[in-house]
Amino acid sequence: MAGSVERFERWLAEEGLAGRVVRLAENTRTAELAAQALGTAVGAIVKSLVVIADGRPSLAMVSGDRRADLVRVARLFGAGEAQMARGAQVKEITGFAIGGVPPLLEDQAGERLPTIMDRRLCRFAEVWAAAGSPYAVFPIAPTELERLTGARVEDFTTG
Repeated sequence: MAGSVERFERWLAEEGLAGRVVRLAENTRTAELAAQALGTAVGAIVKSLVVIADGRPSLAMVSGDRRADLVRVARLFGAGEAQMARGAQVKEITGFAIGGVPPLLEDQAGERLPTIMDRRLCRFAEVWAAAGSPYAVFPIAPTELERLTGARVEDFTTG
């Protein structure tokens, strides 16, 4: 897993964001665990969800206190249906394991995944996202996350 974190740190450095990764002793595999470890609101945790929309991998960044509505997600990606990618699929598509998937993704071929971002993340000045491992996270402003990922900010979640 350290290799995954280092790979993500290199990517952040290439984007001018070196030194942002925080390594933790606590597991941050879920939004609740991450919020507890960081002493922040669950909603300030970015869940990076790999979805398969009509067979094509895509990324939905969701506030930790929300759930993705897959019908709305499919519509936003211009697809008839969308489903959550399973663990092995996520690893195959992104190179990262569930619980450590960062929101700044390319597939294994180096193509940026189509990305949407939950508007609810914009409630916070700073959000926290996985950095390649369940034991590594990084802080980022939602506006900066939107810019870096090229995400469309949309409403596609439920409480």
